[in-house]
Amino acid sequence: MDTAAATGLTFRDATDADVDALVALIESAYRGDSSRTGWTTEADILEGQRTDPEGVLAVIKSPNSRLLTVERDGAVVACCQLEHRGDHAYFGMFAVSPALQGGGLGKVIIAEAERHAHETWGVAEMHMTVISAREDLIAWYERRGYRRTGKMTPFPYGDERFGIPQRDDLQFELLVKPLARSAE
Repeated sequence: MDTAAATGLTFRDATDADVDALVALIESAYRGDSSRTGWTTEADILEGQRTDPEGVLAVIKSPNSRLLTVERDGAVVACCQLEHRGDHAYFGMFAVSPALQGGGLGKVIIAEAERHAHETWGVAEMHMTVISAREDLIAWYERRGYRRTGKMTPFPYGDERFGIPQRDDLQFELLVKPLARSAE
């Protein structure tokens, strides 16, 4: 049975008309008091914005990227970025409405994103970066088959497009997952 259909979800590419709704969704999942409704909040480690209209539009317009938009009953409830990077795909900008977190929606969405990246681009791996201090989030990804690599990149301190850090030890860790190869 189609899991997306079973959950009443529709997946489509974002359009320019979706920018404001997607920015609001991403912000609500990670920043401010509204984000505390869900478990993905970064409100204790970062203030300010998570993204902006220009950043979302850049993903929509990029020829190697797509911003997968997830709807239920006509409302945008989640999104994720998929970017083709040679032999792997990058997964980012993942947000699920805080009111719907914890109900299994994220598992369905990431599985669909992995399937799409593998089938569309033929990539063997999915990569993502996660703030290393987000142990609960990393553990969730590990349960989905991602592994920690120990490869760190610095947080862009001083660039408020990514938020205003509330601590001085933030960095991103690369997580990697091999994608299933179809039987031929």
